[in-house]
Amino acid sequence: MRKLSIIALLGLAAGMTVGTVRLHAADTLKIGMVAAATGANAESGRYQRQGAELAVAEINKAGGVLGRQVELVIEDDQTTNPGAVMAFSKLAGNKDIPAFIGTVRSTQMNAISPDVVKLGKPVMIGGTDPALTHMGNAWLFRFRPNDIYSARVIADYGVKTLGKKKWAIVHSTDAFGTGGMKYLVEALKSMGIEPVLIQGYSNNSQDFTPVALAIKRSGADIIGSYVTFETDLGIFAKQLRQLGVNSAWIGSASNISQTALRLAGPALYGTMAVADFNRDSSPAAKEFAVKYEAAYKIAPDHLSAWSFDAVHVLAVAINNAKSTDPAKIRQAILAIKGYKGAEGTYNFDKNGDGLHGYNILQNNSGNIVFVKHIDFNN
Repeated sequence: MRKLSIIALLGLAAGMTVGTVRLHAADTLKIGMVAAATGANAESGRYQRQGAELAVAEINKAGGVLGRQVELVIEDDQTTNPGAVMAFSKLAGNKDIPAFIGTVRSTQMNAISPDVVKLGKPVMIGGTDPALTHMGNAWLFRFRPNDIYSARVIADYGVKTLGKKKWAIVHSTDAFGTGGMKYLVEALKSMGIEPVLIQGYSNNSQDFTPVALAIKRSGADIIGSYVTFETDLGIFAKQLRQLGVNSAWIGSASNISQTALRLAGPALYGTMAVADFNRDSSPAAKEFAVKYEAAYKIAPDHLSAWSFDAVHVLAVAINNAKSTDPAKIRQAILAIKGYKGAEGTYNFDKNGDGLHGYNILQNNSGNIVFVKHIDFNN
């Protein structure tokens, strides 16, 4: 399994030479991280790693955490649930790691969750399945809004602003997609709307023609989607347009991910998304985008923004706790209120959810335009 120790890289990013750093394993404060380096999600995993690396470089340049430089210890989840479990298990065996950055995939976090409970150390997550922070696991802390909120925003905007009544819902059959579908159906029903089609599909599908045909035959005037993998979204969007389906479309954050935009191109023009990150949504988001682009020469998306925030918030919590004791770190994370990150303003609730709203974005001929932000108090 691939492990990437990046302390020397981070020293360079902080403006130091490797000779100046001279850090040994015992000198650093290690943070474990599970991210895809191989498999279908390798590109999105790179965004996640880069967001975290940028945060670590900033923290180290400012003096580190508890007077120690931070080191990311990264294990490859191989874009599979078993790979994610193996990666976390390997990291969990390192007693020098007090906290972790998990994956952005809900299905993988559900697979890892039992091991997180056994270990009893904080794990920062990007998966948006609401159940992750509502199933009795006290060690998961979410750095993206969960899909109760995304579903409410999709339904609210599609019905009240766009005036659409005939909904087709397309979703992955994994934990993320099934959960999103469930909450979107509930949100629509609360407005008196019954979807004309609910269509699931398996991850890593190569042919979405049956899904596209089902949408075409349904007569839907709007599509609401929860697509897990950006590679799947690229194929689906192209095949949808090839069959002449041009309905309005509001999807989850994958609709505006950099990977999906590259793969789908014009097939996603005119579509909309609810997304946690957009550079125009706040001054903190814009500041992050400028720094990310300067460091990596590419535009960031939510995959890099959430991990950037997760590392920074974790550093704040450890410093506030004045300890690497997991229980003290946990309490310090829950106590964080009003932290302005790239993803939004963090106010952690008792379940470990830090954010409670989404941005509505539109793909204007390849340019992602910020429309509005909708926040909920409950």
